[in-house]
Amino acid sequence: MTAGNAQAAGTGLTPLIEFRAEVRDWCRTHIPGDWRAAQTDATDAEFVAFQREWFRALRGAGFAVPHWPREWGGGMSVARQVVLYQELAAQDAPRLVLGFVAIHHAAATLLAAGTRAQRERHLPGILDGEIWAQGFSEPGAGSDLAALSTTARRDGENYVVTGQKVWASGAQFADWCLLLARTDPDAPKRQGISYFLMDMRSPGVDVRPIRQATGESHFCEIFLDEVRIPVTNLVGAEHAGWQVAQRTLGAERGLTMLELAERLGNAGFRWLLEACTRPDPDGRRPIEDPVVLDRLATFDTEITGLRALCRDLVERHDRSATGPADASIVKLYYSELLQRLTDFGAELGGVAAHGVLRKPRSGGWESGAWVLDFLGSWEWTIPGGSSEIQRTIIGERGLGLPREPVAGR
Repeated sequence: MTAGNAQAAGTGLTPLIEFRAEVRDWCRTHIPGDWRAAQTDATDAEFVAFQREWFRALRGAGFAVPHWPREWGGGMSVARQVVLYQELAAQDAPRLVLGFVAIHHAAATLLAAGTRAQRERHLPGILDGEIWAQGFSEPGAGSDLAALSTTARRDGENYVVTGQKVWASGAQFADWCLLLARTDPDAPKRQGISYFLMDMRSPGVDVRPIRQATGESHFCEIFLDEVRIPVTNLVGAEHAGWQVAQRTLGAERGLTMLELAERLGNAGFRWLLEACTRPDPDGRRPIEDPVVLDRLATFDTEITGLRALCRDLVERHDRSATGPADASIVKLYYSELLQRLTDFGAELGGVAAHGVLRKPRSGGWESGAWVLDFLGSWEWTIPGGSSEIQRTIIGERGLGLPREPVAGR
């Protein structure tokens, strides 16, 4: 019996209840009480410093990478992960905005397809706070990712890469990049792609932030001019990068959702309820309207369904029992639910909604600044495969529908 189980037995509490109390107590003493104010209008340097410090705090408590294997500092059960994310959201903890790609996308890729040397180099680096970006999409290859044209040619012990990437989240702060490039221009497009780990400090890398409608510059363009990447930074076999990329996209579309679902339920829905209980200029509260109550009940039901889907996906992933379209189902469900919920918040509050023009940089996609939240929600229905792409994957891989129309129909 572990010390935690012994203590739980001594108090008559179950281990999960004991763990929830532990996380709640930790949140009370470690979440900066003024973080929202401090991160509103924060400079880039302040944002990066805060994100690194928050990651160090989570790592020190064992909360930074609970989904990783035990040998790399994780090993937390799915039930405990759910409790952890519920409490972090309920206690209004900041989000690991800059660490998201590293601890989810990069880690999942390295654990599934990386060499032992690559894992031993980069997983400890991620735990030390290295920031990663994802160089997949291009101006002419977004939804049709396999149409990418960035090239990588072998030159001795290096690949020389030239091309352009776009919509790379946080690339202006990144230390490393997950990069797809074409290594065989004559092969069918899904068979001539290779997967690389690129040092963002390499000569020839030029990062340009993109100004968004929200006023933020979360996304970036990456220009690559004869960038040299060591052969040892090739992930998987040469020309087999498309298969490796599916591991990354699977994590982006599915396994990251456990935390996001709890954030949406514990933070986003709570913000929505508060918006509905505030009196409007006429003194009436939106929650007194039966139509609003019906919408709230619908959202509550949908969020409950999302949580169950996410938990089931992660549990089956741990048993290697997921289906070919499961991650796409969860990604589609979450992204469109997020969009509907923030749209409703903007409809209730209008342009005059509190904080509409300002929100903290270390917050989530649901903050109660509804107009900005709604604009930001489109980040989820487009990147990682648009909603249309997810429906195609679900139809073809999940339902077995034909890729081309049947003749005569």
